[in-house]
Amino acid sequence: QVQLVESGGGLIQPGGSLRLSCAASRSINRMGWYRQAPGKQRELVARITDGGNSYYADLVKGRFAISRDNAKNTVYLQMNSLKPEDTAVYYCNADEIVAGTWRVYWGQGTLVTVSS
Repeated sequence: QVQLVESGGGLIQPGGSLRLSCAASRSINRMGWYRQAPGKQRELVARITDGGNSYYADLVKGRFAISRDNAKNTVYLQMNSLKPEDTAVYYCNADEIVAGTWRVYWGQGTLVTVSS
């Protein structure tokens, strides 16, 4: 079991930047960020392993950057050139495989609102 605590959400102007943080209660090999806008499905934004292998959704490539500090058990999402379409609740995610099955953990979510 792992607890995840997000921070860094808020109101930001279009074109602005914001950095989200997620602190885990222990080390875990795969962490990432999902987001969910009202009336829409939750979607994967970015993911990173403890070895630094990362993945980005097409809609955020070139604008967002995921990173992690393994010593702090913390993952970050640097969001640049923000658009109103990025408005959503952002959820930290962590996964681990145990006995051949994936265990999935979620943070409480942090709201990002992009508006002028």
